[in-house]
Amino acid sequence: QVQLVESGGGLVQTGDSLRLSCAASGRTISSYDMGWFRQVPGKEREFVASVRWYGSSTYYAYYADSVKGRFTISRDDAKNTLYLQMNSLNHEDTAVYYCAASPPTASGTWDYWGQGTQVTVAS
Repeated sequence: QVQLVESGGGLVQTGDSLRLSCAASGRTISSYDMGWFRQVPGKEREFVASVRWYGSSTYYAYYADSVKGRFTISRDDAKNTLYLQMNSLNHEDTAVYYCAASPPTASGTWDYWGQGTQVTVAS
């Protein structure tokens, strides 16, 4: 089992950049598929990005069409932390962002979630 805690959210202006962090404990994140999701009040949670590592350097990342070319998912092994680098932010990116983990034995099932961090983009 792994515990996840997001941080790094806040208020930014249109066009700004922001990096979200997801600190993990209990397990090494490289052993899991990891993902980022976001949710706006009144709407269902939506997929943002995910990654699977096949070694120390090789990985596969997948992004929602709405964030391709703007967001990048990555990790820091020393800190056991997942990141989401967000560039060219706009109002539509305003949401609560969550990180999640999927065990390799049950790929596609997001069993572990953080508490979320609020991102607000204003003009």
